[in-house]
Amino acid sequence: MGKILKVYNPYDGTIVDSIPESTLEDVEKALNKLEVGKKIMSNLSSHKKAEILFNTAKLIEENSKDLVLTLVKEVGKTIREAQIEVRRTAEIFRLAGEETKRIHGETLPFDSVRNSENKMGFFMRVPIGIVAAITPFNVPLALAAHKIAPAIAGGNSIIFKPSTLTPLADIKLCQLLYKAGLPEEALQVVVGPGETIGEAVVKDHRVRMISFTGSRDVGLDITRKAGIKKISLELGSNSALILSDKGNVEECARVTVKGGYAVAGQVCISIQRVLVHKKVLEEFISHLIPLVEKLRVGDPMKEETDIGPMINESAAKRVEEWIKEAINLGGKILTGGERERTLMKPTVLIDVPLEAKVIREEVFGPVVTIIPFNNLEEAIRITNDSKYGLQAGIFSNDIEEVFYAIKNLEVGGVMINEAPSYRADFMPYGGVKDSGIGREGIKYALEEMTEIKTICFNLKEGLS
Repeated sequence: MGKILKVYNPYDGTIVDSIPESTLEDVEKALNKLEVGKKIMSNLSSHKKAEILFNTAKLIEENSKDLVLTLVKEVGKTIREAQIEVRRTAEIFRLAGEETKRIHGETLPFDSVRNSENKMGFFMRVPIGIVAAITPFNVPLALAAHKIAPAIAGGNSIIFKPSTLTPLADIKLCQLLYKAGLPEEALQVVVGPGETIGEAVVKDHRVRMISFTGSRDVGLDITRKAGIKKISLELGSNSALILSDKGNVEECARVTVKGGYAVAGQVCISIQRVLVHKKVLEEFISHLIPLVEKLRVGDPMKEETDIGPMINESAAKRVEEWIKEAINLGGKILTGGERERTLMKPTVLIDVPLEAKVIREEVFGPVVTIIPFNNLEEAIRITNDSKYGLQAGIFSNDIEEVFYAIKNLEVGGVMINEAPSYRADFMPYGGVKDSGIGREGIKYALEEMTEIKTICFNLKEGLS
């Protein structure tokens, strides 16, 4: 018998469930099945693929209670956060079902170039083949949907490796996909360590695209080992929100709380740095701190809980150590900073030197650092002084300031009078610099998960 993988509840440490850990032999069997599956999927009509995706959305909604409880137990997110994720996952599959019917090519004007007067043609989009979907622990269902749904829409087969920390809801999702009509040969799940199972998937020549969400270091390793295949990487950030002296201070404080502490800060576009104009600094702090201190930390199963546990104690200890480093460097805690096992109090820091880890690295915890600035040019310079560039936000009612920020911020998305943690599931989503390459969002992922095939006809001048 192979190894057994135990899934723990981050809140109380109890075992949620145990599942078999995949072996290298399992990966080989899965890929052999998917070779058959890619042929089945490439011959599946658009309306049939759409039907499978719509059926999946419906089944997710019908099984929402079970999926919500599974997310709370294995991820530690609050029951309200889990409910939102399940609803969002169903919507992603529904969006993919709609997009399946909009896969277009276009005609090509061959006769616009010399010596091609009798040629005409077009290009069409065809499936890429086998797509590898590799997802993290923090938003397991929705991030799986962002990879699996467009892969199905494009007529591909999928090898899916969820996080070993949170595989249970994802396995249930795959069972619902089979129930919705997806052939088993089109989707295979492997669960195991990245250094063995993940590496085998990444290196295999039969895999034609890797869609990965996770850490920068793992993403960098994937680029070194993948070989000749498409790669889409979403690698996190240390997202900044800029508050101009011409912005709505009270609304910015509210958005900071909403965008900085969801899922205990374990979101790649979580607000980590808030750059505040010195003219409105005291006003912003006076609005922010009471809102942060109202947040209730505790049992994620209780409706009144706002912040649940971090994924495990080692993650919480790391965040605690980064806070201590910031304090040792001269920073101050305005609120929070305490840890009880996996529960980390929502924390606000100020006067932290820019070289501290809580500013330079991705905290991935419930910590927000306030950085005062004198002018917008300085705020943008500080924001851009990062290896990351996923999304940023700016609060300002000055159109000139807004467009200056849009032009100069080195990120994949700029949110105006909104948190950088905002994401609509249809929009192009991804980063620049070490935040990754490629874009998610159903239409845009679908384009990356298909190949362009060019067709050209050489026509005679006449019939004779």
